[in-house]
Amino acid sequence: MPARLSRRDFLKCSVIAGIGVYVAAPGSAALAALFERERLRPMPWDPATNRIRYRTDATAKASGEKVFSFDMRSRDLPGWPREQAHAMLLRATLADRVYQGFDLSSLPADLQPDRIVTAEDLARDGVAFPAFYGDDPLLPPGKTPAYLGQAVALLIWNDFARFRAAKNRLRFRPELIRWGVQTGPLERAPWATFRYVRVGGGDAYADDVYSSYKDTVLFPSGYRKQNPEWVKGDAGGKLDAQGVAHADAMDAELAAPAAGKLVIEREYFSQSIDTAAMELDNANGWFDAETGTVHLVSATQSPNEIAEDGARMLAATRFGVKRLVLHPCYTVGYGSKDHNPFPFVALMAALYGGGRPVRLANDRYEQFQSSLKRHSFRMHYRLQADRASGKFEIFHGRMTGDGGGRMNFSPSVCLVAATAAQSIYYFPRSDLSSTVIASRALDAGSARGYGTLQSMGATEMLIDEIAAELKLDPIELRLRNVFATGMKNTQGAIPAGAQRADEVLRKSREHPLWTRRDKRKREYEAAHPGKRYGVGYGCVQKDYGTGGEAAFAEVALTPQGRIRLRHIGIEMGTGMATSQAVVCAKWLGRPADEVLTGETDWSALPMHATDDTWTMSQATQDAHVGDPRWTPNYTSPSSASNSAFFFSHATREAARLVFTQGLWPAALALWGQGFGGGQLAPLAVRREDARWVEGRLSAAGLAPLTLQQLAAKAFELGLATGATVHGFNRWQWAEADYPLSGDDARLPLDGVALRWGDGRGAGAGTPTADGYRMIERSRAHYPPTQRNNAGVTYYAAIGTIAEVAVDTATGQVELLDHHSILECGTPIVPELVSSQLQGGLAMGIGHALHEFLPLYEDGPGDGTWNFNRYTLPRARDVAVWAQSGELLPPLSPSDAPKGIAEVVMIAIVPAIANAVTHATGLRLRELPITPDKVLAALAAAEAAQRAQEAHA
Repeated sequence: MPARLSRRDFLKCSVIAGIGVYVAAPGSAALAALFERERLRPMPWDPATNRIRYRTDATAKASGEKVFSFDMRSRDLPGWPREQAHAMLLRATLADRVYQGFDLSSLPADLQPDRIVTAEDLARDGVAFPAFYGDDPLLPPGKTPAYLGQAVALLIWNDFARFRAAKNRLRFRPELIRWGVQTGPLERAPWATFRYVRVGGGDAYADDVYSSYKDTVLFPSGYRKQNPEWVKGDAGGKLDAQGVAHADAMDAELAAPAAGKLVIEREYFSQSIDTAAMELDNANGWFDAETGTVHLVSATQSPNEIAEDGARMLAATRFGVKRLVLHPCYTVGYGSKDHNPFPFVALMAALYGGGRPVRLANDRYEQFQSSLKRHSFRMHYRLQADRASGKFEIFHGRMTGDGGGRMNFSPSVCLVAATAAQSIYYFPRSDLSSTVIASRALDAGSARGYGTLQSMGATEMLIDEIAAELKLDPIELRLRNVFATGMKNTQGAIPAGAQRADEVLRKSREHPLWTRRDKRKREYEAAHPGKRYGVGYGCVQKDYGTGGEAAFAEVALTPQGRIRLRHIGIEMGTGMATSQAVVCAKWLGRPADEVLTGETDWSALPMHATDDTWTMSQATQDAHVGDPRWTPNYTSPSSASNSAFFFSHATREAARLVFTQGLWPAALALWGQGFGGGQLAPLAVRREDARWVEGRLSAAGLAPLTLQQLAAKAFELGLATGATVHGFNRWQWAEADYPLSGDDARLPLDGVALRWGDGRGAGAGTPTADGYRMIERSRAHYPPTQRNNAGVTYYAAIGTIAEVAVDTATGQVELLDHHSILECGTPIVPELVSSQLQGGLAMGIGHALHEFLPLYEDGPGDGTWNFNRYTLPRARDVAVWAQSGELLPPLSPSDAPKGIAEVVMIAIVPAIANAVTHATGLRLRELPITPDKVLAALAAAEAAQRAQEAHA
């Protein structure tokens, strides 16, 4: 009988261990093999400077320890069989004809697979993808592939030597696949379309006449040849018809602008690229039929998705699976390992291993052929400005992205591309729509930048064109139109906090690279004949978060004063494990001593979600809000630049509760010891007076106390020694009322559980697990569902100046120098912000100048692409020794950290494009800007000049 597992039962009874900085849950022998406590010990914390010396995983990575799942074999895992099987996927390299099966006769008998799995096997055994990934994990004969590179069979060998020899023979052999009648590519409706129309009020701060947030987002009534069709505009009709009427009025004005108005219409293209993550997609799975347990070691940014949907997938099969044991490791993904189908294919492979663990791991050819790509986008923009003032008046955008063969995150990338197009500018009126089509290209997913790199990069190139037309300094034009605090975005929402892009612009305008650009151009070109010198600028602000962020965190003390942190987040190269440890220091005096990431078992705080947080109605939310264990979203993957702000919120609030409900009353008890109330009695002491100084807690002149002293007293008195919390954010934090004293009576959390003392005694709340008691909220205050239409309220800004030299003989663009100014709130670990800035800039440089994947038949779906055909930037290409960057100081020490992992890669792209224009006088609007495109543009300009001279 198939296992019937509810989510709560599954999470409660399974051994799901998140691999973090230390070994995972006690008793997990498999995890003890993956990590050694001594080598992953947090590095010394300097209490005097409140700085951590280096990353908590630095020693392990530098010494080559196994922290990535790619390095794991069955022999590394206690309890697993030593015999390791290996698998590969056979993939279709065409998508315009009927698949009729495959032929492995080219393999000698001794190299034939020990097990072949086809779509017929899956259908018989009830194995299917979770609904998010669509149909056909393996394509059945008689169907046309939905996309190039679609898997048709899983081949398994019981030993590595035969696997390696067979795989080498099968590579680059398109004749392995048998084809039938030619049908042409499948024709399907687009994955999504979103349209945002806004008409502001009398000024930038007045109520809107119409906006998506106030009224509605527009959706098409249908499609004609993948083009959206809209309802007829009606100013007195329904909300969507009113929106179209406003859009029609803008369109008419742009088509016949009034005197004194400038309308510029341009089209830009941003290409498909490979995220080129260092760690290839991989997993190692073992089905222990005797116990009905599937074990999976996997690289993923979204372990909870695998825990939940993987359990459901396995429960539906005929294999009698009773348990899923998941080990998510450190990874590097840049978004490509968030909601990636690969772990589910690995679960499928495990079921057919015949008792052996099955390792499914891409080589680089397979990674190019199958990994999630960045969406290519074509942007058609029209912008109206007042010639006299340079003020922008109307922004009209039509964006078309290519989502490839499976939907994946195309709808949300589509949405974000549209909502981000405004970049750092205020537009009184706007009509922005985005469509992502379904095609035969490889799947496109949540690559770093997530649609905003494409749409904002094009906006920044457009702004420079307008500045040239108006004969204004490009930064001056930006300052005249910069988005200011309290203004509304193109969806009609007011973003969070102070908007500081104007400060970034002013600092950029003063930088020597910018102020000396014309003088430097003359000097450089005189000294380098045949080369053209240019400086360009880009400034963007990127949203962070998804509008449905949710996170669990647990912060707990031992009686000896050691701090343990458990978190849902995954370490994927950003330093998340280190920064979350440091977040604890504000309230506990030092970072966490032990950090467990990728945790999925939260039975101490048994929350549950029932509906899709982005599509649920207000009535649905209202119906559930009285349930103290309900939340609109259970957890978020590590994505959308969410760790610094959203994940830290959960960590910080958990640490704060340990302090307010445990350490502070323990401190008062210690200070109050002795006759007449001790040293405390003569003083007036408030909690806000408390300070950690060199690792000891003091307040108002009271004797400093160590964390060990405080923890021991908290355990003795039965005070709070651990807190598990859940937070939810829909472009603002959910809050709830709790039966706790003082400031804790209302918290920006929708779930709280506390451990009182050692957890064995009495205490407030309902007993749950691990000695915790759930402090059930008396009332929850969730952001209204209409707030989904805000699109975004959290922004981080960056400005980048790029200095280039263009060789007119070869077309080569050399990046000489670049400087970035980043606004990131209060950095948790400044060194990690610096590393994100440098890495993001390198990725942006690659996108601007080097990286490109053809979408269809000549692209990576044919299985022949590797780094011999795909160019990544090297150190020499990124001005590694010249580049510089700076952070805007926070407005106050209490400024929250901002999510910057994506924004750091964006501004450099238009900065380089604008620098090439400054160098050559030519505008290249299609990325990447390669030597052949530069030479073609130079030749065309020269021919046009000759023709003009001849005509004259």
